[in-house]
This record gives sequence, C-alpha cells and structure tokens, in this order.
Amino acid sequence: MSGESNLHVLLRSAAPQHNAGRYVFCTVKQPVAELLSAAVATVQESEGTTLILPQAVADEHQLSYDYVAGWITLKVHSSLSAVGLTAAFSRALAQQNISCNVVAGYYHDHIFVAETDVAPALDILNHLDKA
Repeated sequence: MSGESNLHVLLRSAAPQHNAGRYVFCTVKQPVAELLSAAVATVQESEGTTLILPQAVADEHQLSYDYVAGWITLKVHSSLSAVGLTAAFSRALAQQNISCNVVAGYYHDHIFVAETDVAPALDILNHLDKA
C-alpha cells in the first residue's frame, strides 16, 4: 500500500493526533543501544547522530537540548511521493508563528512543535482543508 497522494484528500483526511509526552532533540557522537531504542527517530549527520527522545530519557542520560516539543502525527497514510502536504501544513503553522520540525515515516508525517504550541497547532492542523 503506497499511501494517498492527492493533496485535497490528504488535507481533508489529515487527522492530527497528539502523542503524549515531551520530546527533545539531542545529538551524540556514538549513541548507546539504550538511547537508540528509546529514540522516536534518529538522523545520522556528519557532526553526529540526532536523536529525538522523550525528555525524561535525555535528562536521565544528562544530554543537553534547547527545544522541548510536543509530537503530533498526521494519521492519514500519505504517500512518500505526495506533493504539497508538508508545504501546506508548514505554511499554515508559520502563518501563526508556530515552528515545526517534520519527520516522515513510511505511513505518516510526524510534526514536532514547541510544547507550548501543541493546542493551537492541533487546531490549525484540524482545519487544513479550510486554509
């Protein structure tokens, strides 16, 4: 199943869901197995490995971070080749001065916004088809 690619259907069916918890972005040179298994997502960069972790895990391991985020998943199964979805929701959030950091999974898009912006971001994302 390759997912939906029609932008109008994607916007109408976004179905944003808030995943409970507080999440942080950390970077380490050599992540240990415990951190890798706790990570929501990882990105290998030339400077190190970025880990998106529950804040409690980062605190337990004394990792530094400067951005505490809420995690929102768009429940629509979007195609990785869909055009315009990220632009549409990032534009709608930017118009309300809400930053977003996006990770695409095989089935869903995952949006990390400042923890204090979760409620307004959900409202915006629930009305994408009206934007």
